[in-house]
Amino acid sequence: MKQFFVIISILLVAQTSHAQLFKKEKIIYDANQGRGTTDYNLLRWGYFLGINNYDFNFDYNEDLRDVYVKRSPGFSVGLIGNLRINNFIDLRLEPGLFITTRELYYSQTYFQGSTFTENDLTREVKSTYIHFPLLLKVSTKRVNNFKPFVVGGFSTAINLSSNETNPNDNGNGQFRTTSNNLFYELGFGIDFYLYNFKFTPSVRGLFGINDELVRDEDPNSPWTSNINSMKSRGVFINFTFQ
Repeated sequence: MKQFFVIISILLVAQTSHAQLFKKEKIIYDANQGRGTTDYNLLRWGYFLGINNYDFNFDYNEDLRDVYVKRSPGFSVGLIGNLRINNFIDLRLEPGLFITTRELYYSQTYFQGSTFTENDLTREVKSTYIHFPLLLKVSTKRVNNFKPFVVGGFSTAINLSSNETNPNDNGNGQFRTTSNNLFYELGFGIDFYLYNFKFTPSVRGLFGINDELVRDEDPNSPWTSNINSMKSRGVFINFTFQ
């Protein structure tokens, strides 16, 4: 899937680059001429597809070996609502569905003085986020059919797979996280104005604000007692169509 998105983006960029770099006459696409999409509408809509890669950032109470996080690429899809403020600033709402999986690997040092099995050393954390970011997009001046930008803002997410209210904890093999989470986000991208639409590849980093760990009932639990905080962080590669 990742290769598919990369191939599509390369083809679209190549098409636009050829029209602008190898032709003497520059073709400026604009909906006011009946083609493409315009930046002058107060409200614009679109959708995005993407790849996400989530991680956890841990802070510990004692200096034991770090919990290792094995990351797996996930899938993202969502809608875009864009409010134009002026030629260079837009306010964006991008609600989406983000699906990802992380695996945690614990060192045996966490289980000293207690019996354990190989299964106790690993925990799978599946997350299905309903993601609501509110972002400020700041663009440069448009050059032909290219327009770079930076974007940043805050987001909240509901984790449908958190198991926060599950009465079972790690003693029963259930790793739990909070359902409601807060983040801040920073990124950059380039708008490419094509014949019928605007195509935008972008890269964005996500950084958790709140502690997402739900601790076990046992205050000496080897899975949660040494963790002071656990916050998500991640990288998104999104492909937007407007």
